Amino acid sequence: MGDPFYNLKNSIKKDFAGLSFSEERKNAVKETIRRKQSHLELHYWKVETLKNILESLQDGAKHGYDISTQLFRKNELSFKSNEGQLYILLHLLENKKIITSNWIEDRKYYSLTTKGKKHVASWEHRGSKQYASLNYLIEEASL
Repeated sequence: MGDPFYNLKNSIKKDFAGLSFSEERKNAVKETIRRKQSHLELHYWKVETLKNILESLQDGAKHGYDISTQLFRKNELSFKSNEGQLYILLHLLENKKIITSNWIEDRKYYSLTTKGKKHVASWEHRGSKQYASLNYLIEEASL
């Protein structure tokens, strides 16, 4: 039996053989994609937002709803119109090994890693320099 997609592949090759984009158009598409995905990088988020999330995990593991509730209590409204963005940020922090997660009874609980605890501790000891530490974290995590 032959390739069932043979005719389709040949048709696609013929239809798109002469298709090309200018460098200007390629760059415009890349820029549009970059802008739409910029919220997928830590540097997109406010320093205060990241600080509040990590501080909320300082007392122990919490699931997303608990973190969200604590953020609203602190008047952190970054996720008010789109709470799903919180989970994107939590996932970014997890990918950067700043937090970790575990599933417990159908809920995903997040907690600080050793690296995350070091950043929180450095803010407390440095006082007004805490933002420099968090900016460093953001820069490091965005690499």
